[in-house]
Amino acid sequence: MLVSRFWSSVVRRVWLPGLCAWLVLAAAAGAEAWPPGHHPLPETGDVIGEIQVVRVRGDETLIDVARRHNVGYEEIRMANPDVSIWAPEPGTEVVIPGRYILPDAPREGIVVNLSEMRLYYYSSEEVVETYPISVGRDGFATPVGLTRTTIKVKDPSWNPPRSVREEAAARGEPPPEVVPPGPDNPLGRHAILLGLPSYLIHGTNRPDGVGMRVSRGCIRMFPEDIESLFERVPAGTPVNIIDQPFKAGRTEDGRIFVQSFPQLEENVGSFEPLNNAVEILRRVSGGEDLSPVAYARLRALVDEPDGLAVPLERPVARLLSVPE
Repeated sequence: MLVSRFWSSVVRRVWLPGLCAWLVLAAAAGAEAWPPGHHPLPETGDVIGEIQVVRVRGDETLIDVARRHNVGYEEIRMANPDVSIWAPEPGTEVVIPGRYILPDAPREGIVVNLSEMRLYYYSSEEVVETYPISVGRDGFATPVGLTRTTIKVKDPSWNPPRSVREEAAARGEPPPEVVPPGPDNPLGRHAILLGLPSYLIHGTNRPDGVGMRVSRGCIRMFPEDIESLFERVPAGTPVNIIDQPFKAGRTEDGRIFVQSFPQLEENVGSFEPLNNAVEILRRVSGGEDLSPVAYARLRALVDEPDGLAVPLERPVARLLSVPE
């Protein structure tokens, strides 16, 4: 735990502040424009996107900043633990965790990583898209497995399941048997049905909850994201729902990056997180042993996951040399 706190302190107080300055300069230099969520698929390697630093505008909440940059609630909260969610000061620097390690799964169709609360869509051989999502809360876990998209429905009606009606009745607010399309419909304006009965990928009338475990098992997206997918995802597209709280991969120049997320509550105790991470790293590195520095960083990330995709091995001296 002391090692974990040491690395967390170094990254938060030294590396990220220096990174902020470097990223602002990099952004000013300009990068190739891509639509939100779209990234060129690397010919070799597993890492896409970049971490950015932006500033809060006017009366924006941290949730507003997140949505503007294709990030969900938990992602933005973990990356900015010292920034107020609902009332950040205008001009506050915000870390956007926009670098991702592609999940360890076939790169085809849609891949949903539950612990990450993120969807990946391999829309062509050259492009991968990624979007924040909400997944099933504890007691209503989104199932892991392979399925396919089936029917697409514009302006769907919602039939509240019995559990919803029972909960509402207990509050003295029984809902109607059917909720018609409109602003009160929790499915939003677009729904993609899956081969798993009763499970959908859909929009929402409460976008502030995207990026949290709040659904009854369905996959929720920002309205603009599901609208984009709705128009382009054909029926029969494979959907691979996985749960990978720890990811590792290589950049195109061979560096190893790692990314760690909190385990889902229902999976805590089902495996030992550090051992799992070590095994994943051994596969990615080709069986190489971890150096003491790499092991310390790995342990810190597993103990205190923050969702940031970062280099595995970065000596303290190099961290301290990042320009302020």
